[in-house]
Amino acid sequence: MASNGPLKSQAASASPQISSIPNLKDRLPKLEPRKRRTPPSNPTPVPATPAVPEQLQDIPGWTFKVPSRRILSKRDHELFLASPSYNTIVGWVFGLADAVADTPCSAVANDADLSEAARTLLSILDEAESLTQQSPPDEQGGSRFGNKAFRGFLDLVRERADGWHKRLGLDAAADGWHKRLGLDAAADERTAAAVAEASAYLTQSFGNRNRIDYGSGHELNFAIWLLCLYRLRVLQPTDLRALVLRVFARYLRLMRAVQMLYYLEPAGSHGVWGLDDYQFLPFLFGAAQLLHHPYITPRAIHQDLTLEEAGADYLYLGQVNFVNSTKTVKGLRWHSPMLDDISSAKSWAKIDGGMRRMFVAEILGKLPVMQHFLFGSMVPAAEGMSEEDPDAAHDHDGHEEGHEGHGHDGKGWDDCCGIKVPSSIAAAQEIKKMGGGDSLRRIPFD
Repeated sequence: MASNGPLKSQAASASPQISSIPNLKDRLPKLEPRKRRTPPSNPTPVPATPAVPEQLQDIPGWTFKVPSRRILSKRDHELFLASPSYNTIVGWVFGLADAVADTPCSAVANDADLSEAARTLLSILDEAESLTQQSPPDEQGGSRFGNKAFRGFLDLVRERADGWHKRLGLDAAADGWHKRLGLDAAADERTAAAVAEASAYLTQSFGNRNRIDYGSGHELNFAIWLLCLYRLRVLQPTDLRALVLRVFARYLRLMRAVQMLYYLEPAGSHGVWGLDDYQFLPFLFGAAQLLHHPYITPRAIHQDLTLEEAGADYLYLGQVNFVNSTKTVKGLRWHSPMLDDISSAKSWAKIDGGMRRMFVAEILGKLPVMQHFLFGSMVPAAEGMSEEDPDAAHDHDGHEEGHEGHGHDGKGWDDCCGIKVPSSIAAAQEIKKMGGGDSLRRIPFD
């Protein structure tokens, strides 16, 4: 019994040590599934869509006006952004996009389903493309800048503009536009004034005669020309879908042919950091077309087979396909990183909203683009905007245009001026002429 004494004393001395050991289970943090972080939302809301502009109801009492530049300063631009004309343009462009939501181009493939005015517009664009044969390009000699024969093409367009509008019904003939609308004896003068206003936008939609360039501002002029025809009641609300899927699509093909033939320089290009050197509206209209597509996702722009099979049906895919064909390197992430970034969006609805934001911010909201915009009676200037000096050189009438009257941010030359930007289309075409073949070169580390 005496031998058990030390063991008991050791056990007694050990028990306080055991009780002093902390229970680490209570101190360890409880493991819980990590909550997914909500992705940051775009602080800029999707712009509201104003109503589609109304057609003119009192054409006999309307005073038409030859359009002119009115945005000559930053203040003029701010007045425009707060004016009804801003809402008119946004309402028209967004209205066209809404008209083609979830609709492929093949939905209006049958000419018999088109109105007479829409068919006439298509024939006018066909004739415009045929004019390139009458003004063939000069030998470039390897140059990647604009071909001066483009000026001859624009001169031919201007010569035919009045006749094209007569074919659309803007004619003082016995069965013409004025009779259908009940105009008075002054129909000849009024019709001529309406044609002069509409023609200014049409002739500006093919590019700049002096700089031999083309950009989203010229593309906007084509949309405004269609707006003029709509307000003049040549086109009707039922034509909106066909205007995008047939007429605008035909205009795109025409301008691609003109760009490749005359090596038009990109107006205000941002290089690889821009969405596209020349066009914007195909992406806005095209995103609306694909809004709820069951299987074509934004990532599909990286799939050559999808672009080939669906490019003719969807403007967005068709434009990406064309961009790929005009570059000298292979891969969107190298020649068009913005398009590559956009393709990571989860849905076409995200892209549609982004394109609408981009339209108001990067086109209407940019002074270097809008300072060339023309204001007449159907898209009027806001009260207080500057008047263009009639003695100054006019860009829209084909005379030489200087640097006067251009708005800048004070940091140097802006998008409209400065160093000429060679055409990427010209680079690709000249490589082919030199026997480079049709294959695109890969970046070594791609």
